[in-house]
Amino acid sequence: MRLQGKRALVTGGSDGIGLAIAEAFAREGADLLIVGRDAGKLETARSTIAQHAKGNAAVETLSADLATGAGIDAVAGHVGQSGRPLDILVNNAGVAYLVPFETVSAEQFQHSFALNVTAAFFLTQKLLPHLGANASVINISSYFASKMIPKRPSSLYSLSKGALNSLTKSLAFELGPRGIRVNAIAPGTIDTAMRRKSIVNLPAEAQAELKAYVERSYPLGRIGRPSDVAGMAVHLASEEAAWTSGGIFAVDGGYTAG
Repeated sequence: MRLQGKRALVTGGSDGIGLAIAEAFAREGADLLIVGRDAGKLETARSTIAQHAKGNAAVETLSADLATGAGIDAVAGHVGQSGRPLDILVNNAGVAYLVPFETVSAEQFQHSFALNVTAAFFLTQKLLPHLGANASVINISSYFASKMIPKRPSSLYSLSKGALNSLTKSLAFELGPRGIRVNAIAPGTIDTAMRRKSIVNLPAEAQAELKAYVERSYPLGRIGRPSDVAGMAVHLASEEAAWTSGGIFAVDGGYTAG
C-alpha cells in the first residue's frame, strides 16, 4: 500500500472527483479527513470510503464552508488539535459558473474566487505548520485554464483555474526548500454531478452539440471518470513522485495534446 501510515485531507471530498480520490487513498492505506459543506453527504461518503479502506485506515469528516474564512479556520484548527502531521493536502473544493461573460454577476465572481482560489491559498497557508516532511499538496485545476470549448462560456471558471495553476507553480518554488511538493491535476471533462449541473440549463440544441463535440474531440473516445483523476492523485501523493513538483498534469484523454 503506497500511502500506508500517511494522513490525508481532501476538500470537497463528499462526491465527484474528491470522493474518488478519497476512496483511492483509503485503498492505499491512508488515514483520511474529508471536508465538505453537507453533513449528510459527508456521512454517506464516510461509509462509502470506509468500505474501501485497507489496514487500519481511519476516515474522519468535517463540515465546513471553505468559501469563508471561518470555514478555513475551522479546518486548520481541527487538524492542529489532532497533534499529528498532515502528509497530503488535496485542494479539490470548487465551483463552476459556466455562464456568458456579459452575465457574470459580482456575487458569482466573488464566490468563484473564494472557493477556487482563496480557499486553496489560505487553507494551505494555515496548514503549513502541520504539513510534515515530504508532504504533498495537490490542487485540482482544469483544462479550462488553457483550452476552451466552443459555445461553452468559461471566462470566470477559466480565470480562477488559471490563477490556481499560477499558485501551484509559485508555491512549488516557495515551499520546496521545506520539502513540500506542490502539483496540480488538470482534468478534462469528467462525468460528475457538478458537470451535469453546469450544463443542465443549456438549451437542448447546445447540449447535443456539446455531446457531439466531446465525443469527436477526445482521442480516447470518451469523457473521463472520477477514478481516472484519482489514479494520478495517488501517484503524486506517494513516494513515486518524490522529485515531482510544480507540475500541471493533464488527465484529459489526450484532449489538450492537439
